[in-house]
Amino acid sequence: MRLDKYLSQRLGVPRSESRRLAARGSVTVDGIICKKADTQLDEHTAAVCVDGRPLAGQYQQFVYIMLNKPEGVVSATRDGRDTTVTDLVAGDYPRRQLFPAGRLDKTSTGFVLLTDDGALAHDILAPGRHVEKEYLVTLDTPLTPEMSAGFAAGVTLADGQRLAPALAEPAGGDPCRVRVVLRQGVYHQIKRMFGVYGAGVNALHRCGIGGVALDAALAPGAYRELTEQEVETLRAAARR
Repeated sequence: MRLDKYLSQRLGVPRSESRRLAARGSVTVDGIICKKADTQLDEHTAAVCVDGRPLAGQYQQFVYIMLNKPEGVVSATRDGRDTTVTDLVAGDYPRRQLFPAGRLDKTSTGFVLLTDDGALAHDILAPGRHVEKEYLVTLDTPLTPEMSAGFAAGVTLADGQRLAPALAEPAGGDPCRVRVVLRQGVYHQIKRMFGVYGAGVNALHRCGIGGVALDAALAPGAYRELTEQEVETLRAAARR
């Protein structure tokens, strides 16, 4: 990676400022002053200092963020009217081109994966990968054996579209609370599936993606980066 690009991403400054820092002799690479902004370096191993201070941490090629999306926030990179999921993290990642790997409706809540790794996002969302997404759903009527059996067989929507088998099972003491696991993604899928049985969805919360569970410590609107193990779990789910 070029030195000016490395400094820009690590310091959150424009490339022009990175070039000025190098030109005035403020930057060292592996202990040697480096004034050439186009110097190539290994971003994973190079020891870079600015004004004698080492840049803490390791360069990250990609970022993977677990966000607990609150109600009222839209799953988009930008929106003219509403707050987006990327708006919530922009202050901590000003130089990253983050996007949601999968969407939740504006009224839905829970796990949204934000990343700049397009390849992994594609694999997670690709229909042929069948990456599991888990939800906690609150219905306006109790779950019935007919609904569970229909989900397991594959629901045929009102427009004739036949969906892949899914799981719908009781989620606890309240008969209206349902655990749903999907292996595909269709517009408003869960609401449309229950609609076939005359049931309405009052609340929908995504609990997990690809075997990675939403951190229970994250309040609505809070977020954290995934651990290395969680990223590998997602990669493994997308490879299956």
